[in-house]
Amino acid sequence: MKANRPIGIFDSGVGGLTVLREIEKILPHEDIIYFGDTARVPYGNKSKATVIKFSAESIHFLLGKRAKMVIVACNTSSSLALDYLTNNFSVPVIGVIEAGVKRALKATKGKKIGVIGTRSTIQSKSYEKAIHRKDRTVKVLSRACPLFVPLAEEGILSGEIVEEVIKMYLSTMKAKGIDAIILGCTHYPLLKRTIALYLKNTHIVDSAKEVALHAKEILRRYYLFNRNKKKGKVEFYVTDEPQGFLKLAKLFLKRQIPHPKVLHV
Repeated sequence: MKANRPIGIFDSGVGGLTVLREIEKILPHEDIIYFGDTARVPYGNKSKATVIKFSAESIHFLLGKRAKMVIVACNTSSSLALDYLTNNFSVPVIGVIEAGVKRALKATKGKKIGVIGTRSTIQSKSYEKAIHRKDRTVKVLSRACPLFVPLAEEGILSGEIVEEVIKMYLSTMKAKGIDAIILGCTHYPLLKRTIALYLKNTHIVDSAKEVALHAKEILRRYYLFNRNKKKGKVEFYVTDEPQGFLKLAKLFLKRQIPHPKVLHV
């Protein structure tokens, strides 16, 4: 009966909805519990100890909802807390970093990979370290792109403003000839098409999609596919008033969602 339990996804806010969207495409029969810690977002300016504490609390909540596996959809949590989480919880716990790195290493021919993310993710060097654990010869060019998140959350996904911001951040990578780039923030897939137009002939690695494919492999490995062939159900939980979350969920998922339940932390 464990196979019919839901998949748990948690994020510090709304960015993890891009992961949810990919899970729904790739694993349409799975039930999902999405937990957004919207009262304490962002995690990027918190200490490692605090990020571990918040992340563990999120997993405890999801396990209380009988989650059979947990996806850490937050890049900061994946960077700072994943080792602790995988060592301290019995269900499979996967983050967004390793899956994206694996895809980028397969895609690059010239061994030049770009990584873009929030300041905290880039400063942690988590992607760079993960790449070099697998191949020390790869050159990694990293850049924080802090304006991408507000653009995504305002629904400004194309046009002159976005093109100029992309050029400002990525012109050096383009000039240096990267042939793969990892979108190291779960907001960034919303800008994927416009980034691809600027970085022609560069493989765009969507970490949200890659972690969903990884989740499918984990479910296959442990015989955890939901045996119910109906379309999966999704429940949403947040830790702050949900009006802003509802607005952004419509943008990220391109549909209205049920009113999330609010947990006070």
